[in-house]
Amino acid sequence: MVVDDHRLLAEALASALKLRGHRVLAAAAPSAGAAELVLNRAPEVCLLGTATPAAEGVFDPVVRIKSEKPQIAVLVLGPVPSPRGIAAAFAAGASGYVRNDERIEGVERAMMKARAGEVAVGPQLLRDAFTELLNPVAEPDDEGQRLLQLLTPREVEVLVRVAEGEDTRLIAAGMRIAPSTARTHVQRVLMKLDVGSRLEAAALAARTGLLDRATGPYDATGPYERGG
Repeated sequence: MVVDDHRLLAEALASALKLRGHRVLAAAAPSAGAAELVLNRAPEVCLLGTATPAAEGVFDPVVRIKSEKPQIAVLVLGPVPSPRGIAAAFAAGASGYVRNDERIEGVERAMMKARAGEVAVGPQLLRDAFTELLNPVAEPDDEGQRLLQLLTPREVEVLVRVAEGEDTRLIAAGMRIAPSTARTHVQRVLMKLDVGSRLEAAALAARTGLLDRATGPYDATGPYERGG
């Protein structure tokens, strides 16, 4: 089962797993109620996506799932975590942590380990986490904020709609612009983010937390309210 806040990413991963012979029970993108969804479906393995592994309470669904149905193996799918993030995932009861830029073969290996009751986390990820714990470095620049500043408010809205799985026609209708204009906006977003496809743009935005910063309603006279 795949659960992610961004529907396009959830459906893309579910489709890739189906093509490789896996039975995927659901691909959903609830803003709330992830635990309820997983508990109702009761899959063997759940891939739970997050863009902010260090945020407070982000792994509460894992705690509830493991409390009520400990037989469900939960794999967290997210960006390169801080030591605090990866520790929080395992403390909540996660069976593993998979980077969201991992190849599909790596996701499969993690699923097999989790299903067998083993810990599923890449050696390099662990090494990096412990290295940072032992040798803390200055906080890096906020990549999501940097990318967000490259985009106009309208391009941010386009990116949000792309991440929600809207095609050019729906983007145009939702923004009340011509399809050709919507297509141009999409191309500009891809160019500014230096990616080659809508899926790559959505994955980059989710991985860096860019979408989580664009939480307010779009205002044609000004930028989004960029909340945390």
